[in-house]
Amino acid sequence: MPVQALQSSEPSGQPGRSPLHATAYWTTGPGTGELRSETLSPPGAGQVLVRTLHSGVSRGSELLVHRGGVPPEVAQSMRAPFQQGDLPGPVKYGYLSVGVVEAVGRGAGEVAGGVPGGVPGGVPDGVGGAPPLLGRTVFCLHPHQDRYVVPASAVHPVPDAVPARRAVLAGTVETALNALWDAAPRFGDRVAVVGAGMVGASVAALARRLPLQRLQLVDRDPSRAALAAALGVDFALPEQAVGGCDVVVHASASGEGLSRALELLGPEGEVVEVSWYGDAPVTVRLGAGFHAQRLSIRASQVGAVAASRRSRRTSSERLQLALELLSDPAFDSLLSGPVRLEELPAAVDDLAAGRRSALCLVVDHPTAPAQEPPCTA
Repeated sequence: MPVQALQSSEPSGQPGRSPLHATAYWTTGPGTGELRSETLSPPGAGQVLVRTLHSGVSRGSELLVHRGGVPPEVAQSMRAPFQQGDLPGPVKYGYLSVGVVEAVGRGAGEVAGGVPGGVPGGVPDGVGGAPPLLGRTVFCLHPHQDRYVVPASAVHPVPDAVPARRAVLAGTVETALNALWDAAPRFGDRVAVVGAGMVGASVAALARRLPLQRLQLVDRDPSRAALAAALGVDFALPEQAVGGCDVVVHASASGEGLSRALELLGPEGEVVEVSWYGDAPVTVRLGAGFHAQRLSIRASQVGAVAASRRSRRTSSERLQLALELLSDPAFDSLLSGPVRLEELPAAVDDLAAGRRSALCLVVDHPTAPAQEPPCTA
C-alpha cells in the first residue's frame, strides 16, 4: 500500500535529513504544483525502501493532470498505482521512477518483481549474500519522490544492459508494446505512426524491429525528423505521408491527427488509438472514406493487457518485457533534460505553457550520481 503522506514544516531538500523523510512533487490545483515533505515508516513485511535516482515526466497524462483536464467520470479509473489525493488536486501523480533498493522488510526478498530468492528479514540463508533486491536498481510506477516505501512486488529489477536513466521510459514502452499487441501488424504490412511524442516514438522504435514492408513516423513538427533518424525510422510530414496503410497507430492527441490517420488507411484498414484527450472535445472527419472503405478505429489503453495476450501475459510480465526492450540505445533519443527535483514545479509549468520542449523530461533526484557511468553491456 502507498505510504501515508504527512504535511511537514521542515524545509525540503535539506542535506543530512533523516532517510525516513522524503520530498515529493504534488499538483496542488489546476496549473500549480509544489514540493512537499513527507514522513515514511520503515519498510514492513514484504516492503522495500527505494532511494530514487531518476524519474520521468509523462507529457500526456501528467500535463493533463497539471492543467486539471481529467474528466471527473474517469478520475478514479485513471488513478496512478501510488497516487495520493484525488483529482483535480491536491494530488501526487506520476508513474516513471527508477531507484535503488536501500532496505527490505521481512520476506521482501521472496516476492520482489517476480525475482525468487532471499529470506525473511534479509538474513542470509546459510550460504551467505544479501537478498536479491537489496542494492538493486529497480523501476516502479511511483510519482516523483526521492524516497518511498512500496510492496516488493511493485518494483521491477532493471536489466544490467539498461542504464538507470533510460529505464524511466519503461512505463511508456509498456504502453507502446500493448498498442502493438492490439494493432497486431503482420509480415509485410504497411504501417504509419501518427504523432512523434513519447508514446508514438516508442511504438515506432519497437515496430521497426518487425518485418514490415513500410514504416513511417508522421508528425507536423519538422524537427521530429531528427528523432526519427535516431530511431532508424522514415519520417514524413502529414501531407507527405504515404497512404494505403494496413494499420495506423495514432498518438498525436489531436482531431487533425486522427483524421489524417484515417486518410492514410487502405480499404478496411484500422487505426489503433492510443491518445488520451482528457476533457478536450475532438472533431474527426468521417464524411470522406470512413464508411465507403469500411475503416475502423479501436482504442488501446495500458490499464489492461491487450486482449490478444491477456490470457497468457500478466501486467507484471508485460512491464518486465518493456524493461528488457530498453536495452536498445535508440531510446536515449527520447530523453530530455535533466532537471533537478527542486526545479520540477517550474519545469512542469514551463512544459504546460510551451516554454520548454521535451519528450520525456528526466528528473535527477538529490541522491543520483552527477554522471552515470556508460553502459558496457
